[in-house]
Amino acid sequence: MKESMDKRPQNRETWPESTPETWLETVMRFTPASIALAAVLTTVSSAGLTQRPDAQIDPRSIEWQHAGEAARKSGNLEGANDALESALAIDPRNRAAYIELAVVARAQGLQGKAIRLYNEALLLDPADVGALVGQGEAMVEKGAIAKAKDNLAQAQKLCRADCGGVGQLAAAIEKGPPPTVLSVKEEITAPKAAPTETP
Repeated sequence: MKESMDKRPQNRETWPESTPETWLETVMRFTPASIALAAVLTTVSSAGLTQRPDAQIDPRSIEWQHAGEAARKSGNLEGANDALESALAIDPRNRAAYIELAVVARAQGLQGKAIRLYNEALLLDPADVGALVGQGEAMVEKGAIAKAKDNLAQAQKLCRADCGGVGQLAAAIEKGPPPTVLSVKEEITAPKAAPTETP
C-alpha cells in the first residue's frame, strides 16, 4: 500500500509537467534571485544614507567651522587648523570645513596637504567649482601646471553663475608657479660622475 502512495499517477491531466515537485524545489529556484535583489537594495539604500546634503551637517561642526574661518582671517593659522579639525571630527561630511582647512594649509605653505584636502571635498561633491579652483591654484603653487589645467577645464564645464574663481585659476596658470618653485627646480642638476681609477 505504501508503494502505491509514493507513486504518482501517470495521467498528464492530473499532474501538469510545469509544477514543482516539492516546496524545497520552489525555495531553491527563487533563493539566488532573492539574495541578489536584497544585496542590490541594501547597497542602494546604504549609499543614500551616507550622503548628507550641506543642510544636514551637524550644527556643532558648522560652529567649529565658523570659528576656524574667523581664526584664519585674524591670522591665527594654528587655531584655525585646530577648530577646523574639530569640525571634521564632529561631522566628516562637512565639505566647507575641508575647503577652509585647505585654505589654511595653503597659507602655511603646505600645498600637497591642501591638494589632498580639496580632494576630500571633491569626493563629497565632485561638482564643487570652488574646490576645483582652489585645488588648481594649489597645484600651480606646487608647480603641477598640467594637473591645474585639468582642474580648469573641469571647472569651466561646471561653472554656470559666478565664475570669478575660474578666471583667477586661468590667470594663475598663465602666470605660472611662484619663483621659489622654479628656482628649486632649476638648482637640481644631474649628479657628476666620480672619476674612476684605472689600474
